[in-house]
Amino acid sequence: MTQEALADDAGLLYQDERDYAAIERALQWRHHRFARWVAIVVAALSVSLALFHLFTAVFGTPESRSFRATHLTVMFVLSIILNPVGRSRWQDAPVGAAGWAGFAFDLFLVGLGIAIQAYTIYDVTEFSSREGDLITSDLWMGSAMILIVLEATRRAVGIPMVLITAFFIAHSLYSDHFFGFLYGPPTSFEKYIDVVFLRSEGIFGIPISVAATYIVLFIIFGAILIRTGAGRMFIDLAIALTGHRVGGPAKASVVASAFLGTVSGSAVANVVTTGSFTIPLMKRLGYRAKFAGAVEACASSGGQITPPIMGAAAFIIAEFLHVGYFEVVVAAALPTFLYFATLYFMVDIEADKDGIERIERSRLPRALDVLRKGWHQLLTLVVLVALMGIGYSPMMAAFWAIMSLIALSFVRSETRLSPVDLLAALESGIRSAMPVTIACACAGIIIGSIFVSGLGLKFTNQVIQLSGGNLFALLVLTGVAAIILGMGMTTTAVYITVAALIVPSLVQLKVVPMAAHMFAFYFGVVSTITPPVALASFAAAAISGSRPMETAVESARIGVAKYLVPFVFVYSPALLFEGPMWNTVLTTLLALTGLWGLSATLEGWYRGRLAGSTRVVLGLCSLAALVPVRTVVLGAIPGYVLAVVGVAGIAGFMMLRGRALAKEAS
Repeated sequence: MTQEALADDAGLLYQDERDYAAIERALQWRHHRFARWVAIVVAALSVSLALFHLFTAVFGTPESRSFRATHLTVMFVLSIILNPVGRSRWQDAPVGAAGWAGFAFDLFLVGLGIAIQAYTIYDVTEFSSREGDLITSDLWMGSAMILIVLEATRRAVGIPMVLITAFFIAHSLYSDHFFGFLYGPPTSFEKYIDVVFLRSEGIFGIPISVAATYIVLFIIFGAILIRTGAGRMFIDLAIALTGHRVGGPAKASVVASAFLGTVSGSAVANVVTTGSFTIPLMKRLGYRAKFAGAVEACASSGGQITPPIMGAAAFIIAEFLHVGYFEVVVAAALPTFLYFATLYFMVDIEADKDGIERIERSRLPRALDVLRKGWHQLLTLVVLVALMGIGYSPMMAAFWAIMSLIALSFVRSETRLSPVDLLAALESGIRSAMPVTIACACAGIIIGSIFVSGLGLKFTNQVIQLSGGNLFALLVLTGVAAIILGMGMTTTAVYITVAALIVPSLVQLKVVPMAAHMFAFYFGVVSTITPPVALASFAAAAISGSRPMETAVESARIGVAKYLVPFVFVYSPALLFEGPMWNTVLTTLLALTGLWGLSATLEGWYRGRLAGSTRVVLGLCSLAALVPVRTVVLGAIPGYVLAVVGVAGIAGFMMLRGRALAKEAS
């Protein structure tokens, strides 16, 4: 930038060379002042909203429309401030005509969002009474609301979700211009605004209700827990438990990410938190760079399926199914265990294959010492689960877990939360919840569009016809659709979309509702490690120094359980604690056996390199062991026969391998 331009931006008259330093100082001071005031606004809004939600958790929420609109409006304002137009960072002051034009546009959007909020809650009873009989101002405000939600989504979530939402909007309004099963009578603009804006089937429907009621409190809980240093404690405990074993650092990555995943629903956040420590350590001990990155990506993406928090979508599952959130947590327990157990198998076999040495115990922290210092941090998770288990609502459970966390932080000086720490954690929690809320609002538009156009029923019938009524084919189609959607949408939005479009068809084919929703949830999560858009893998590759796409492919191989386990619990809901306990135990053991055999097959190693033919046979036996015992394969083969053959084949392989090695040793 020229000196004249600097002077013009600083509002000063450029005179000569000697004034240049003064002009630059004036400009820097202006930028610093701007950043300070914007930071104050962001902090004030975030902390105020966090305190508002803590207050409503105890004393109850106000009228539902007002409560949801207040939550969404503040989140919308934050999304505009934190993702400005015309500036690379939200802290930067506007520069030049383009910068000031973008700033003015941001202010206009903020003012419009607040105006819509005031319009809807000024007389919320009278506003709600106009459902089905809109006035002109409702149409204008509803249109503006849809546009600003799309703009906030573009900034906070990404353009792919905007494009997908725009498709559903266009289909609702102009379905007579589509073809095939998409063809139908168009929806009038007035009816569309009525459903999406005024009624509870659209923007202010289930997704935003769950975001405002449950999700934000659990994210605040996680932010405060991390602020107490729990992240470091989880890593230390994982290293203490597994570091002395073969491939210890990689196993520590798996365990640490499982711990951290209990409070963090973000795969990428988990990668940068635990991966910055575990990935370099794995590489120093001899793991390949892409394997180290893939292990961390898979372990971190598991956080979204790890109870008790499981990311945002778990709350929406409970809402859709009309069950307690604790039921969803219980159902997720065994699939999560199988997923992390498979990662552990992969790491163990890879360590043996590459000759990775153990870390001496003397160089590792002691588990008892770590627990002695951090037991109170783990206790807060116990409090959270226990409160939900005895029947507390998720709001009350989250509130009292937060209160116990703050109180227990004073047990040790290292974890003690100062007022500044607490306020910073509240701000961090709200900022982390902002993209989730915006995605839920946008997903509400999708749901409203599907509802008003009747596309959901058409899509369900079409998918069933396409699959020929075959459940396996329908599951494959559902999984592929969820992975594709996950390339451009958040996990929550993917789950909501699939739940609205395809899950009813699964239920129609007699799939247990919990299994159907969990299937959609799992395949919404798996996109974080599935090429070509695998964000968790790409983040891990940046730390490991490996090629992003190679790391993504490796992640898909290592995380194979996330692709297979959902099929198992659909065909055998016993894995979700549906039915007698003996069936649950049997299904779990068979799945664990099959996943171990599959891990050895994919690694091509078990106490030595495996021949190609051996890998084929072992792989087939492993898949057979995964077949639920009560199913019938190809219309003739009972599942229990395949299970017996599979387990016998794996056991026989291990025995023959052991004898061969014994002969070589003698």
